[in-house]
Amino acid sequence: MKRSKTPSFVLELPLSVEIGQERVLLARFEAGRRLYNAVLGEALRRQKLMRESRAWQKARTLKDKKERAATFRKCGKEYGFTSESLSSFGSECKNAAGFRDRLGAHETQKIAERAFSAVEQYGFGVRGRPRFKGKNRPLHSLESKTNANGIRWKAGVAAVEWNGLILPARLAPEGADPWREEALSRPTKFCRIVWSHLRGKRRWYVQLLQEGTSPAKRPVGTEIVGLDLGPSTVAVLADQAVGLIPFCPTIRQPWKAVRRLQRALDRSRRATNPDCYLPNGTWKKGARQTVFSSRYRNLKTRIAEVERRLAAERKRSHGELANTILSHGRIVQTETLSYKAFQRCFGRSVKVKAPGLFISMIRRKAASAGGELRELDTRNLKLSQYDHATGTFAKKTLSQRWHVLGDGPRIVQRDVYSAFLARCVIDNRHHPTHIAAMWAAAEPLLRQAGWCRTQPASGEAKAFPTVTPSERVACRRELAVGHGPDAVAETREPGNPDGFVLRTPWF
Repeated sequence: MKRSKTPSFVLELPLSVEIGQERVLLARFEAGRRLYNAVLGEALRRQKLMRESRAWQKARTLKDKKERAATFRKCGKEYGFTSESLSSFGSECKNAAGFRDRLGAHETQKIAERAFSAVEQYGFGVRGRPRFKGKNRPLHSLESKTNANGIRWKAGVAAVEWNGLILPARLAPEGADPWREEALSRPTKFCRIVWSHLRGKRRWYVQLLQEGTSPAKRPVGTEIVGLDLGPSTVAVLADQAVGLIPFCPTIRQPWKAVRRLQRALDRSRRATNPDCYLPNGTWKKGARQTVFSSRYRNLKTRIAEVERRLAAERKRSHGELANTILSHGRIVQTETLSYKAFQRCFGRSVKVKAPGLFISMIRRKAASAGGELRELDTRNLKLSQYDHATGTFAKKTLSQRWHVLGDGPRIVQRDVYSAFLARCVIDNRHHPTHIAAMWAAAEPLLRQAGWCRTQPASGEAKAFPTVTPSERVACRRELAVGHGPDAVAETREPGNPDGFVLRTPWF
């Protein structure tokens, strides 16, 4: 599938669809689903024949990369495993099935390209074997190749036109959303019709692929920002801001409510499909559920609605935090992490907070703003173990949240210190002279925020800060907007300052 050479961004608008128009749309999406299955089956068949051929097996043994790639391309053309060949096959299937009044040439080609891309990625090992789409797993989107034919966006009337259907978009009053108005003024490459369930009802949207970069809602900084990412928190350090911020503080996962719904769903399935279970209550191997009662469908809808609302709030919260970070600097530096390992070790927290989604959003937004996300070498840098005062590395337990600097009685919060070190990294290396100069500027900011302190000089030096009851109350009175409880409070050592993670008003 060819990629556009110019940047683009997506603008999604809700559509006003009447009952009769919805029936027509569903018929066209059903035709697209059947066409997708036909092309997918043919693509899998051709790929299997191609990979069983002698030419393909010989190409696998070639060591010259250019010769090997050319041989693979030749095998693909010989067996018809190309995007153009499968697009022609899709057009033949559409005409033979009598779908000319439902799908145009552009929509047919995009469906064929989607099926070919899925099988191609399966051949490369990027994804698993693609599945056919049944009635319970239909297509959720159809798109055109350009805005000149097929599904078209009419900017003059603010509506989508598709083979006789006119679907007006719902727009906010003029002046209420400046970002949307500026985005609509950009040229449209092509558009996509999408549907999803919202509160148990089907809602229709149009996604416009606009040319250019997304308009900026707020100014973007030019400095470097250091991040230290955890399963539920992120430490941020910039020139004039520092904080240990919880992911998605507005999300409260309803574990008990969802568990009740899941148990009710299982009881309904067992009552209506008793032949699928063994006498001991376990599922029969190879059995398939055939009866879907109305109660069962309602329970599935309720669970899906809960997860949809959580996903929407999670995406909104991540976007707000990403925009705040990029307002301090468009170049973000953080360690390379394994988010699959996060899922294994902190499954429940990652399910709610989704740190991997946050990093992907930071990467996309930084690139759109002319910056970048720099992922640092974790094994060589060892940010959580490094001490710039002595230039040594020392391992810490997960429960040790404060780092004792080696050149004096100073302690600094572990995650914030890692974010500071990430900000100072140049070419994936520690530079002690540069770090010392940056520390002289960052230490007053850290002390003001409470993340760097001096231990008492008299008596035995303590590894953790102590907080008196009066100081705890004073800190609570001066909370800035966005304060929240620390996500790792259960593993916090005694004496950590008042259990709050954010004391800097800039974030």
